[in-house]
Amino acid sequence: MSHQKVKNVMSTDVATVREGTPFKDVVRALSQRDVSAVPVVDDDRRVLGVVSEADLLIKQGTQEIEFTRSLASWWRGRRNIRRAVAVTAGQLMSKPAITVPDNATVAGAARLMTQHNVKRLPVIDPDGKLVGIVSRRDVLTVFLRKDEDIRDDIVERVFEHGIGIAVNPATISVEVRDGEVTLTGQLALRSQLSLVEDMTRHIDGVVDVIASLTYRHDDTHEHIPEGMTVDITRPPRVQS
Repeated sequence: MSHQKVKNVMSTDVATVREGTPFKDVVRALSQRDVSAVPVVDDDRRVLGVVSEADLLIKQGTQEIEFTRSLASWWRGRRNIRRAVAVTAGQLMSKPAITVPDNATVAGAARLMTQHNVKRLPVIDPDGKLVGIVSRRDVLTVFLRKDEDIRDDIVERVFEHGIGIAVNPATISVEVRDGEVTLTGQLALRSQLSLVEDMTRHIDGVVDVIASLTYRHDDTHEHIPEGMTVDITRPPRVQS
C-alpha cells in the first residue's frame, strides 16, 4: 500500500547544536524553540546524537547508585555520573541518534517512536544529512485527512489496484465518516474478504473498518494442480 511519507509532514526549521555547544546554550535552545530535544550535528549536518530534556535533568541532581544491583544498573549509574558533570552537548548527548529517512512512511516513523520511546526523530536524506525533524504530533496528522480523500484512496488502491475490480455502487459501497470505514456489498471470491479489510486498515487516516461483505464463490479450499504455475507478477485486470 502507498503511505504518506515523512518528508511530507516533517518540520524543516530544525534547532540544532554542535558538540561543543555549552550546557546553558543547549538549555536556551530548547526553551526558545519550545522543543524537548535537539539534534547534535557536525559541519556537514550529519547527526551525531541527540540532547533531550531528560539528558539535561540529570545535572539537576545526583542519582544514587546501588552497587548491589545488577551490572547493567551499575553501568547506567556510571553513565549518569558522567553526564552530571558534562558541560557540552557532545558530553550530554545520547548516541547513536535514532533517525528516520525522509522517504520512510509516517506509519514507519510512528513505529520507530514507539519502539524507542522517543517524542521526535531527526530526519535524514540519502546522504545521511539532517533535513528535518518529525514529532508525534506530525505523525498524527494523517488522521486529519478528509473522509473523501480516504475513500478515494480505498477505491483506487484497495479495489482497483489491489483486487482488480471497479467499485460499482450497485454491488459495493464504501462509506467513510470521521475516518471510520464501512464496506458493504459482494465480492467475487471469499479470499478477497480478509484481503480487502486488511488493505483498507493500512490506508492513511483510517481509524476503524466495519466490513459487511459477502462473496459469490468460495475459493479458500481450492488447490493449484501439480505442475500448474501462476503468474503473480501480472497485475489483476480491473473488472467492471
